Amino acid sequence: MTNPTDAPAPVTVIGLGLMGRALAAAFLANGHPTTVWNRTPDKAGELLARGAARTGSVEEAVRASPLVVVCVSDYHAVRELLDLPAGTFADRVVVNLTTGTSAQARETAAWAAQRGLAYVEGVIMAIPPDIATERAVLLYSGPEEAYRAHEATLRNLGPAGTVYLDADHGLSPLYDMSLLGIMWGILNSFLHGAALLGTAGVPATVFAPLAETMINVAAGYVTAYAPQIDAGEYPAEDATLAVHQGGLRHLAEESEALGVNAELPHFYRELVDLAIAAGHAGSGYAALIEQFRRPAA
Repeated sequence: MTNPTDAPAPVTVIGLGLMGRALAAAFLANGHPTTVWNRTPDKAGELLARGAARTGSVEEAVRASPLVVVCVSDYHAVRELLDLPAGTFADRVVVNLTTGTSAQARETAAWAAQRGLAYVEGVIMAIPPDIATERAVLLYSGPEEAYRAHEATLRNLGPAGTVYLDADHGLSPLYDMSLLGIMWGILNSFLHGAALLGTAGVPATVFAPLAETMINVAAGYVTAYAPQIDAGEYPAEDATLAVHQGGLRHLAEESEALGVNAELPHFYRELVDLAIAAGHAGSGYAALIEQFRRPAA
């Protein structure tokens, strides 16, 4: 296991897109001998100037370090790049930070196991400029022993936000998709609200502070609703679904009257309609979890 007091351990980064370059730069900045490889060699220029080493093949890059971090376009590329001769991965751990689904992660983990490859999945909840800062959150899943062996090195990418989840390789990408869904939901709702207020000449910059206040209010609901979801009981402590139904109807009507796209509020209202039809008129908003648990018709 890596001792944090030891000299920085060597690491290899495969894939030098915007995120891959940020990962490699973080390792270099913390003194780790860093080997890089990319299909397009010229993307390594700045990293080489900062002390990185470049190899002519993926196999050489893997053999250069005990920890190999992969961040490429998709899982097909991961398997294609790591389809190397037997013995290449001896005493090495591969951490895959490529974005994908839980099914792809589990399939790739099974593929890796057939090749005797110590394989850890990870996801990055940050943009490239936030790597190595307090804002970066990285989640990992897979064999804990393999993760712990290089935990100190991986913490360079997210000093305050590095989290090991579970041995299930699919768990980190499942978290990723769940958290990204929240991000898109918030952003789309903000954009819809900005479009509504824009019809009255209100700049988005004026709307933004109040929007942030409402987002923080909603964060409180998340904390309150979570135990209700786990218990399967949805008391109407703030408002019933019947009340929410009326409010959503008004939001859709306001959107249509002002010539703003009303698909988002109509979608929300349809979910509430379904929950009410299932007997939840007097329940709280958390009862909608039962609609999300059902596959679409």
